[in-house]
Amino acid sequence: MTTPCIITVAITGSLPRKANNPAVPISVSEQIESTHAAFEAGAAIAHIHVRNDDQTPTSSPERFARVQAGLRKHCPGMIIQFSTGGRSGKGSERGGMLHLRPDMASLATGSCNFPAMVYENPPALIRELADEMRRYDVKPEIEVFDLGHIELAKRLIADGHLAEPPLFQICLGISYGAPATPETLIQMRDRLPKNAAWSALRAGIAPYV
Repeated sequence: MTTPCIITVAITGSLPRKANNPAVPISVSEQIESTHAAFEAGAAIAHIHVRNDDQTPTSSPERFARVQAGLRKHCPGMIIQFSTGGRSGKGSERGGMLHLRPDMASLATGSCNFPAMVYENPPALIRELADEMRRYDVKPEIEVFDLGHIELAKRLIADGHLAEPPLFQICLGISYGAPATPETLIQMRDRLPKNAAWSALRAGIAPYV
């Protein structure tokens, strides 16, 4: 008997460059080709970051639009999720592509320290991004890196900024965030809303995580 699962592929991320791995897809055409290969192998969700020509991360709506158009053509039925992560832009520009109406978008609901930066997600910006997702009927993947992030997400739900039922991604093993232990996972799971769907990820050991 087989158990069905949903495979999400994050083909580019916001940091690795060709110097780290020549296979990292940077250009729009490379991203479409790489995602199509993952789709053919069984991936159902594509978590999309986009890059400038110099390989730096960006929130460019034009680049997101081109990637999305290619995936709609070559990966029919694949769920497209845009990243609104903090490495790709500042403030409102992080949600500047949501009018393109992807199926989903990531929404971090709290700030935390990374080894070389503060991953800033102030409450006002979180509410703004949540409202934009609701306006354009984009399903948020609520990313939580610690217990307090769950509490803020629950407040957003109670205040109508996030629609129910919510979908949470429990992010473990991020440097200076929630540690990747069974005890932490259980505690965070138990703090989620009762009707929440959830998954969990364990971060890698790269120095920038």
